[in-house]
Amino acid sequence: MPWLRGNLHAHTTYSDGAQKPAQLIAAYEALGYDFLAITDHEDRIGASYWRALPRLSSRLLLFHGVELNWPAFDQHIGRVLGDRETLHVLNHPARYKLSIEETVERARLIGRDGLALDAVEMTETGHRRPLYASGEIPLVKLATDDAHKPVHFGRAWIEVDAPRDRDAIIRAVRAGDFRLGFA
Repeated sequence: MPWLRGNLHAHTTYSDGAQKPAQLIAAYEALGYDFLAITDHEDRIGASYWRALPRLSSRLLLFHGVELNWPAFDQHIGRVLGDRETLHVLNHPARYKLSIEETVERARLIGRDGLALDAVEMTETGHRRPLYASGEIPLVKLATDDAHKPVHFGRAWIEVDAPRDRDAIIRAVRAGDFRLGFA
């Protein structure tokens, strides 16, 4: 089975992305990706977002999702929806200039408040931030390009050894059965 390449954090014009969903999808198809998660910001989307996502067509395996705003402090959390599974990611700690200790504490507080995180981004708009690859952070480390505009597309990705199935990909990510890629 070939490895599947994908991005689990991308934005469209439904929130603060520069591309319409069809344009974003076409860009990732052209890059040879196998899957893509559209995760627009929860405070900028409406019901039309959730109605539009299932109507998108693509050769990519599309994940629906949202970037949540944590209510207790300034932190984005990616929610990537499979068919039955859901992946929660502590997004861009580098943007918040968090230390390792602060990253661990945020993950602990979010878990205490009822949301179990599965992973942490070790990238900022696709640029590798080695600090967050630390084993002291007890989460799986993801590479995403947090795509907002074309310059971000294809900077960072994951490759999973999994069937072409949303839930199988999420389970592989949770298990750490993937490799990171950077342009």
